[in-house]
Amino acid sequence: MNQERVKELLQEALQENESLYLIDLQFLADNKIKVIVDGDSGVPLSECIRISRNIEHNLDREEEDFSLEVTTPDIAQPLTVKRQYKKNINRILKVKTATEEFEGTLTEVTEDNITLQWKTREPKPIGKGKHTVEKTKTLAYQDIKEAKVKIIF
Repeated sequence: MNQERVKELLQEALQENESLYLIDLQFLADNKIKVIVDGDSGVPLSECIRISRNIEHNLDREEEDFSLEVTTPDIAQPLTVKRQYKKNINRILKVKTATEEFEGTLTEVTEDNITLQWKTREPKPIGKGKHTVEKTKTLAYQDIKEAKVKIIF
């Protein structure tokens, strides 16, 4: 399998739609190619088909047989690319660092970090009882071990 040719064809297909970006490209056993793409505002099925056809129609099956799968990321999988964070602003994320876990609404995404916001109940500084406090945490991408969108039904 000419992996470089597959990469070229994939890049050509992605360049036709600036809102799409590559999450993962895998070359598996038995000449299986798996492409995972995402988009700034989702990925319609027609785009997966277009990308698949761009790769398939430019490779010779007579020369080498292969199977090709073009898909979007599984909702349960962690975010892996910075652009994925941008499209999930105002959604609840579960974020793990080496030492802590946070769950909050993604409110800001910059080139270097993300900001989460959430409410929690804490003891009052004076007197008995608890009060609601709004917390904010800014995390650098390099400190994030795993970040997943919380699925709410």
